[in-house]
Amino acid sequence: MGGSEQKYVNEAFDTNWIAPLGPNVNAFEQSIKNNLGNDVHVAALSAGTAAIHLALELLGVGNGDDVICQSFTFSASANPITYLGASPVFVDSELDTWNMSPILLRKAIEDGIARGKKPKAIIAVHLYGMPYKISEIGAISDEFEIPIIEDSAEALGSTYKEIPCGAFGDIGILSFNGNKIITTSGGGALVSKNKELVERAVFLATQARDDAPHYQHSNIGYNYRMSNVLAGIGRGQMEVLGDRVNARRANHQYYKDTLEGFSEIEFLKEPEGYFSNRWLSCILTPSFEIREKLRMSLLDENIESRPLWKPLHLQPIFSSAQHFVNGTSESLFERGLCLPSGSNLTQDDLERVVTTIKNVLT
Repeated sequence: MGGSEQKYVNEAFDTNWIAPLGPNVNAFEQSIKNNLGNDVHVAALSAGTAAIHLALELLGVGNGDDVICQSFTFSASANPITYLGASPVFVDSELDTWNMSPILLRKAIEDGIARGKKPKAIIAVHLYGMPYKISEIGAISDEFEIPIIEDSAEALGSTYKEIPCGAFGDIGILSFNGNKIITTSGGGALVSKNKELVERAVFLATQARDDAPHYQHSNIGYNYRMSNVLAGIGRGQMEVLGDRVNARRANHQYYKDTLEGFSEIEFLKEPEGYFSNRWLSCILTPSFEIREKLRMSLLDENIESRPLWKPLHLQPIFSSAQHFVNGTSESLFERGLCLPSGSNLTQDDLERVVTTIKNVLT
């Protein structure tokens, strides 16, 4: 917490605005809009997953449709596809950013068209805060006229060519879950330059109540709006977003400066024009065995680390899903490790992590 969150939460209680609307919700949405710029509109929601669900529905995804989704990501990127009776088509990564491969994306689209089933949407993810290949994937989206849902759950504060992530896709989504770079405890947002889409999202997120003096419903709706209390936390958190990004990037720089001399450790570089919030600091090792030796040694010191995301095309729940792969995400999963990355890590914490790793490698 940055310190001012309590003030806005107290305002919610003092004014009796506890419901999923109110001054904090409006102000939080405005602060996100100010941060992203680019004439976006914002709807604060209960979760990033809810934002993906609404985005798919807004784009007309329904039963029997195909939606292309990055395979190397958390399952929340793909789960909402199934809520609507649609099918995920998973696309593997490229090595420059670890995100969706434009080459395989084109292949997946052309395969769908050849089968008479053009995909309805593309869910591209800025993984671990690193922007995906926005220009290349955007060009493919334009060529085939398939809208992009820009999953920026991990990328608030990241930029591509100095433009904030979240403002590139037809619809962008943000997450404020407890583990994100800023948090509202639980929450998310849907973002779009299309004002009508965002207004429709708010309508659906508030149980799709028609404009009538009584309760009347002509559409299926959801209880997805953010509460005024949690939005108060978000207002305070947005005030320190820059500090949080600086802290995460400082963590990553420390790991890089102290470990890059070891041939067994590799870091993902920022391509030219890319700026990552470094939500998580990740390393690659030469093999599964070395990764596990590091992970277990850290665990012996009561230091948590985790393997990189297990690709969705390898997950049991999606075992029958169509996928276009090149082995990249499987290799990253086997060799990669997320190191402690919290914004409140102390110098002693960082030194402890690095000392443990060095002891293993030497």
